[in-house]
Amino acid sequence: VQLVESGGGLVQVGASLRLSCAASGGTLATYAMGWFRQAPGKEREFVAGISLDGTSTYYADSVKGRFTISRDTAKNTLYLEMNGLKAYDTAVYYCAALLNPTFGYLVPREYDRWGQGTQVTVSS
Repeated sequence: VQLVESGGGLVQVGASLRLSCAASGGTLATYAMGWFRQAPGKEREFVAGISLDGTSTYYADSVKGRFTISRDTAKNTLYLEMNGLKAYDTAVYYCAALLNPTFGYLVPREYDRWGQGTQVTVSS
């Protein structure tokens, strides 16, 4: 399965964005999913995760209450709704597919498929 993110851009502090991650060449229905981000000079960090059936979601403390992860199986698409954006949210955002979430959602090396990333820049 190939993943393609979209929806990034340049916004002001306090604005909202919705990122999408569209899958092709396969179905997301067999994967748990996650969003990660990477700022310049920093390691890739976990942002949010969602279980296979969409009933369980997980968030980094830094985005809890502001970001919402969701999935639409019929559209084969993952979303990240981002509200109340802050300057430190600036990063390249990646979606990733996880076949086996046994060891959790936080570690990038556990994921099996990655998108190419979409840039989010929050200007103050």
